[in-house]
Amino acid sequence: MNIKESLNLIKDVLSNRNILSISLTTSLWSLVQMGWNPFWPKYMKDHLGATAIAIGLVSSITTAENMIFQLPGGILADRYGRKRIIVWGTLLRVFSPLIYLLAPSWEWVILGAVFNGMASLYMPAFTSIVADSMPESRRGTGYGAYSMITSLPQAFSPIIGGAVMDRYGYVEGVKTFLSIQIAVCLLMVYIRWRYTEETLKTRATRRGGGRSLRLDAQVMRGFPPSIKVMMIVSILGSVSIRLVMDFTNLYALEVVKITNTQLGLAQSLVGLISSVLALPGGMLSDRYGRKGNIMLSRLTTPITQWLMTIAFNFESYLIIRSLNGVGLALGGGGMYTGGPSWNALIADIVPQERRGTVFGAMSTLTAIFGAPSSIIGGWLWDTISRQAPFHLSGIIGLVGAIIFWLGVKEPRREEERI
Repeated sequence: MNIKESLNLIKDVLSNRNILSISLTTSLWSLVQMGWNPFWPKYMKDHLGATAIAIGLVSSITTAENMIFQLPGGILADRYGRKRIIVWGTLLRVFSPLIYLLAPSWEWVILGAVFNGMASLYMPAFTSIVADSMPESRRGTGYGAYSMITSLPQAFSPIIGGAVMDRYGYVEGVKTFLSIQIAVCLLMVYIRWRYTEETLKTRATRRGGGRSLRLDAQVMRGFPPSIKVMMIVSILGSVSIRLVMDFTNLYALEVVKITNTQLGLAQSLVGLISSVLALPGGMLSDRYGRKGNIMLSRLTTPITQWLMTIAFNFESYLIIRSLNGVGLALGGGGMYTGGPSWNALIADIVPQERRGTVFGAMSTLTAIFGAPSSIIGGWLWDTISRQAPFHLSGIIGLVGAIIFWLGVKEPRREEERI
């Protein structure tokens, strides 16, 4: 593929109304969220009275809520259509930052986490609508374009957030961003209602045939073997990343001793790398296959968890986080599930009328097994050492990568079958 063909492909993908509407609104959300989210564990610890275990508990509850709502959300997206679920889920999202803003202690954050989990019911509809909107030969590029656009705010929001925290303090800084987040969410509801187009047109499919909203043995038996293996890999990845997810930035601030502005700069660099490389990563998966990209991503993430424990200054931390950004940009869902190449591979394997269910089931299973990991990570942090969660995370992540390589078979492409 020459440069002209590549540019035309990018133009075609970015002209898709659904990809643009959900990408731009997600970017708007991330633009504000990444100003305060990197500093949220520190805010909880210093100003809401949370211990490391309490921080892990809140994260586990958020994960558990994802477990409850994503599978029903996926089935509902297959039954009633993608757009309706996306709009209602976005409306639910507004309650989470509102509760965080008003919370007088860390216990109140649990209620916000519940609403955040409820809103996650639209995530399977998100991934399904991108797959529905793109032909098989362009799915990787479509997911890559979505990832590129939504990652752009991460290139500059964290450093702005860090500067705000250093100047005004955590309380004023976090609450300012949360207030803006509420207004942004309401705007997102309108844009997604007004501009998103439904992709699931078949009336019989949308009635859903009375399918249950539960994940049972019959549903699981209907999944292809490669999807079952990918679910196992997602579970291991979820356990791995959730051991350290809430403590990575805390480690940087309290152990490596970097400033808030430096933490923001590191987050921004990761966002820039992920954004710049996401679209090329998706295009490579369309041209050369999904499995290689996914494997590189699944290897890079656990390796960086081990390297984190030897970071000794800002420069070393920055290099390690940048390497992690490259892994994320490859689109293999190196953290747990998702990513352009990962989602494209699922869409290649699963027919349209089952995609919402599969995406929802995968998210549910990763949440079921990943939920306790944040508490375990907090316990390891408090009782063993601050490096212990990262060591265990790296081991589990590498096991998942090996299982993926040995157990997943990539299907032949449409053009190869003709």
